[in-house]
Amino acid sequence: MCKFASIGAGIFLCAATALWPSVELKGQDQRAFPRFAPDVATAWQVNHADGDDYLPPEHGPGPVKFDPAHPFVPTDPNSSTQATYRVADLSNPILKPWAIEQMRQANQEVLNGKIPYVPRERCWPAGVPAYVLEPPFNVTIFIETPKEILMVHQQDQQTRHIYMNVPHTAHPKPSWTGESVGHYEGGELVVDTIGFNEKTFVDNYRTPHTARMHVVERFKLIDGGKTLQDTMTVEDPGAFNMAWTAVQRWQRTNRGPIEETTCAENNENFYNYDVRPIPQAVKPDF
Repeated sequence: MCKFASIGAGIFLCAATALWPSVELKGQDQRAFPRFAPDVATAWQVNHADGDDYLPPEHGPGPVKFDPAHPFVPTDPNSSTQATYRVADLSNPILKPWAIEQMRQANQEVLNGKIPYVPRERCWPAGVPAYVLEPPFNVTIFIETPKEILMVHQQDQQTRHIYMNVPHTAHPKPSWTGESVGHYEGGELVVDTIGFNEKTFVDNYRTPHTARMHVVERFKLIDGGKTLQDTMTVEDPGAFNMAWTAVQRWQRTNRGPIEETTCAENNENFYNYDVRPIPQAVKPDF
């Protein structure tokens, strides 16, 4: 039996509440497993002002942030402060020389007045780990079943699949979000992702990666279940000098079930600015 959440006319998502716990977990303490979807109304919303930037780790190498000479100021409708576009700090020691040069060119385009590329603003998949970099106005829901966990964004209903308690396939086909497999460990959901194409960036500072990237995430509930935290470690010997760690946190909200929010109906040429075209299907999928 499932509880269904509508996301638009004729489209429903099954929260699969009756499938938990399943017979596949027989003999294990079910209380040890976090519940990210305890009911159909629960959704998750980033709870810090710059929700589409990573939070730094407590120790060790961290993600690319903004250049201190060009501070990033997010859009705030309640503030009179002028918002800015992101200019990456290229002094971060994680970056390989070729990545620095590519990002330097992207920085210069921003400083010359060009609008920088952000996947969600042009309806492209964000990829992993950048899938978690959603702005505060968006929400994410989880759909939990014994064999698979889905993460679904309200914005454009982009969906990430996490296959549970199985190994990676021998040769995963490169894709936008990679191949994610997960298991529970000490009260955390551990997700291991490989098999990426090279069409995405790892953040909103346009930090590139290669197909060799490997991402491990540890999702857990903190603050008595009010906050969801994702601690991610990124390795890519093709793009980074070392592994680095970043954090994302969401606040539990009752804004679910999610609503249908489409993207591709936006202005295609963005008021005549030179931006990446919105993806369009050239043939039907059916």
